[in-house]
Amino acid sequence: MPAATKHVAVFGSTGSIGSNALEVIAASEGRLQVMALSAHGNLPRLFEQAQRFRPRWVIATDEARARDFDWNGLPGGTELLLGPEALVRVAAAKDVDILLAGIVGAAGLRSTWAALEAKKVVALANKETLVMAGSLVKRLAADRGATILPVDSEHSAIFQAMHAGRPKEVRRIVLTASGGPFRDRSPEQLKQVTIDDALAHPTWNMGPKITIDSATMMNKALEIIESRWLFDLDVNQISVVVHPQSVIHSFVEFIDGSVIAQLSPPDMKLPIQYALEYPHRQPGIAERLDWSKRWRLDFEPADPERFPALALAYECAQAGGTTGAVLNAANEAAVASFLEGELHFTEIVPACRSVLEAHTFDSNPTLDQLEELDAWARNEINRWVCA
Repeated sequence: MPAATKHVAVFGSTGSIGSNALEVIAASEGRLQVMALSAHGNLPRLFEQAQRFRPRWVIATDEARARDFDWNGLPGGTELLLGPEALVRVAAAKDVDILLAGIVGAAGLRSTWAALEAKKVVALANKETLVMAGSLVKRLAADRGATILPVDSEHSAIFQAMHAGRPKEVRRIVLTASGGPFRDRSPEQLKQVTIDDALAHPTWNMGPKITIDSATMMNKALEIIESRWLFDLDVNQISVVVHPQSVIHSFVEFIDGSVIAQLSPPDMKLPIQYALEYPHRQPGIAERLDWSKRWRLDFEPADPERFPALALAYECAQAGGTTGAVLNAANEAAVASFLEGELHFTEIVPACRSVLEAHTFDSNPTLDQLEELDAWARNEINRWVCA
């Protein structure tokens, strides 16, 4: 019997993750169908996607911009919704089977929460959800019987490799990192980094915020925190290694010494398809490894002096509570300030540490408290920049 069609809401559809997800859905031969699309600023691209995929809902979260946009030509049967509250409504809608959570940053938390509360499958590309509220989100998913499937290439690799054993047999996981564009630069050389330098990632094609996070290794820092909650690990079970080729996306070491890795070219369509089609594997459109060519895989330890964000991550993963939300918000604001030329590259992580150390820690916060701290941390970064 053929599997029933899965109806997918793609949130953040105009970004890198969303665009790749739509390619996967288009190639699925009807197994996957777009039920909803959302975007914040890139409304022309959202409109084009709506014309092609004819979803039931199109969500434009920037209401002011959306009201000035010409939506004439939107497909019949497609309902236009405005504002971020529409994300929550659609994420919980009974006609949605899977939420592809591709909104970058804290803005994706509430809709992901709504989908889990409604017992949906969440294909999670928004790592900030677990960084901010890992314990709350995992508890909600367990209580409601919802499913979280990782989309990040590293966490997808770990998820796949863990099928080789049982959770209690895992000794540790190792997250691989490309090292970004500055893996060979000294701390002194990093002081000369420009915005253009930081946006020139050697391997992946991503949005500006994630690209800067890769350059500071804050993306790996957030992944450490995410891994702690996603896989229910102790902090000492999570390691990071620099792997410039980005072919091994992460690996799992078991207690008997076996190491299971997942390899593929750096193409996000593969982990996206794995999450959307799970538990089945289907023929895919992602790039394949060419075994007829000679190639090599290199590894080196992550330098804590060059990448101080990693130390922050281990501290936050150990402490839990409010630390992840504060770190994430401070980093988002600091990266925005860097891209505006208001903060130097080497000041991003120190600014985050300063805000993290200034906040009042709570080991068991509510979701509302975390959102309040999110706003507080962003304001503190702005004060830090202006000081």
